[in-house]
Amino acid sequence: MNQRPFAPLPIPPLDLEPFWIRRYERASRVDTRPRIVSTTELPDGIRRLRVEYTSTDDVTMGAWITLPADGIVDRGIVRLCGYGGTAETDVVHPALARTAVIWPCLRGLGELSRSARFPDTADEHVLVGIESRDEYIHGGCVDDTWCAITALRGLVPGAAARTDLIGGSFGGGIGIMATAWDPRIVSAVVDVPSFGNHPVRVTIECEGSGEAVRRRWLADPSVLDVLAYYDSANCAQFVDMPVLVAPALRDPAVPPPGQWSVYDALPGRRELFTLTAGHVAYPEEAAEHAALDAATLRFLADPRGRAQAS
Repeated sequence: MNQRPFAPLPIPPLDLEPFWIRRYERASRVDTRPRIVSTTELPDGIRRLRVEYTSTDDVTMGAWITLPADGIVDRGIVRLCGYGGTAETDVVHPALARTAVIWPCLRGLGELSRSARFPDTADEHVLVGIESRDEYIHGGCVDDTWCAITALRGLVPGAAARTDLIGGSFGGGIGIMATAWDPRIVSAVVDVPSFGNHPVRVTIECEGSGEAVRRRWLADPSVLDVLAYYDSANCAQFVDMPVLVAPALRDPAVPPPGQWSVYDALPGRRELFTLTAGHVAYPEEAAEHAALDAATLRFLADPRGRAQAS
């Protein structure tokens, strides 16, 4: 496929906004009690902290925080990974000055947040609580993201001056849901974002978590009523800050129509970076991702987001 896909945008539930506002208000009341577990010095003097914090449902979360060598911080970034969680070897400080980055392992995922309460495989994790909009695990993952921002600001007060979000795949979909309702986030970058346009997505055979959801929908079509609240394209329609989206033209794991629906649904300032493919190796991969990294740094350096900080 060389042309970008188009799909009719989903129609959000009438109560999508109040539903998510209530969730955000609940998460904002959590005493995250962040604490530093250990500290490691990386090359160039970058410090990496292993931290723990509390999220909703009294879930203990693990995360890493990276700090610049001089310790001067006037912005924070929450960095969300794909399904599988963040490994310590993934934590690389971005080439942005005066920035603190928190890398949360969302509930049940990654080496820091595995728990007997949640499965850690994508095809099982994605189905937890899918029968209930109040219990679906993706709501908890969004809560974890919001609480990660609170925890970062508690440990590194300078990070409160500005907060941005970066997320890929699972983290891109969760990131859009988080960005739509959290006024502390002033801009976001998402690549191959998942969970977009579920009504179209469940009709497309794919791999991994998306296929698990599709098969569940085939057995029980009513799950679409819950998924409508956790549709990143629905939430994207409520995003009022700048977003850079990098959708793929082909992707065996995250159907491209859903990725592009996230971009199409954004009502405000948006930028597009088209990837040849996602979740699969291809000849241009290294060069494209290097270019995306450069575009991400340029986008995050744009001061226009600052006026929206709160």
